[in-house]
Amino acid sequence: MPGFFFSHNNMTELNGKEDSRLAEGKVHKKKQKAFGADLKSYLKCMVPRIESGIKTSISRNVMLSAEEVIQWSQSLEKLLASQSGQSVFREFLKSEFSEENIEFWLACEDYKKTKSDHLHGKAERIYEEFVQSDAIKQINIDYQMREATAKKAQDPTHTSFDEAQKTVYILMERDSYPRFLKSKSYLDLLKELQTNTSK
Repeated sequence: MPGFFFSHNNMTELNGKEDSRLAEGKVHKKKQKAFGADLKSYLKCMVPRIESGIKTSISRNVMLSAEEVIQWSQSLEKLLASQSGQSVFREFLKSEFSEENIEFWLACEDYKKTKSDHLHGKAERIYEEFVQSDAIKQINIDYQMREATAKKAQDPTHTSFDEAQKTVYILMERDSYPRFLKSKSYLDLLKELQTNTSK
């Protein structure tokens, strides 16, 4: 039976292949680790971290007072009248996957201040983004209101979205806003500001 004969070159070639397989295995493991780390950091970004989100959204350039934050608890109107209040409430709504409500409300507020010759374009954008049945950030309104709003948006006036905006406002007021006031993020922020004031 003939024996196997490997020349020195073939042996180094085989060893080289073995080494490269080992190296590939290590690279593959590194890639898996890197992918795992990337996935972790991606998930960290995706999972809402309200506390840190609130601190970063506020600490940018606005100094909040405990009095202002206490005023937010008086009504949703007072909360939304404050730029910081809007930011903090938006972070909270993101954690509940319902930030489209405040985004729609703010878009409507902006729409009311629009010059008449720009109404059509803005009405179309708001309708496509929030109102139509397959909208990316679809708001929670019933079929009749959706249809009525669609008609108004085709021949837009400054009041085209008023009814839908009012419905979304009431939804936030009755549903999200009471939860926001009881949330850890709001209570922690208030506590932190009160502690800073008393120092």
